Amino acid sequence: MSKEKKILGEERRQVILKWLMEADKPLSGSELSKKTHVSRQVIVQDISLLKARNEPIMATAQGYVFLKPPVQQNKYERVITCYHPPEKTREELILLVDHGITVKDVKVEHPIYGDLTASIMVSNRYDVEQYLKQMKDTNSTYLSQLTGGTHLHTIEADSLSKLDAACDALQALGFLLD
Repeated sequence: MSKEKKILGEERRQVILKWLMEADKPLSGSELSKKTHVSRQVIVQDISLLKARNEPIMATAQGYVFLKPPVQQNKYERVITCYHPPEKTREELILLVDHGITVKDVKVEHPIYGDLTASIMVSNRYDVEQYLKQMKDTNSTYLSQLTGGTHLHTIEADSLSKLDAACDALQALGFLLD
């Protein structure tokens, strides 16, 4: 495929799907836009069409990810309830990833909209810094600001002891609600 060739419609969506399936990191809309020579808005529409076909694509702060079936290794999940002001978000996330935790999402209970969930998918300090940078660059607010700092996270690790240690550390800082 030549660099000047604009990929059209269904062919473009199939190429995007292939790239996402093969990627070992999230691919941004801008990145996909450049590779296919279409606008970022066209990429957003393509991703929406692929999701409508039940393709397991998730938008994260770092870009689009194809959710591959889990490899046959033990992963343990826990939903935790946290409370802290927005300026403590970095401290909370760094603490978790330094304990070998992946923070999958953040959830809040909104009085009108009900449960709101946003993907985070951070597993290391670099991911955390990219997430925080994107929040700042887009002038976004944390979902927890809608609930006065109370929020839930789905966290994941390869052992229960890592989940327990991370929860103990959050508790010691006063971030974990019982």
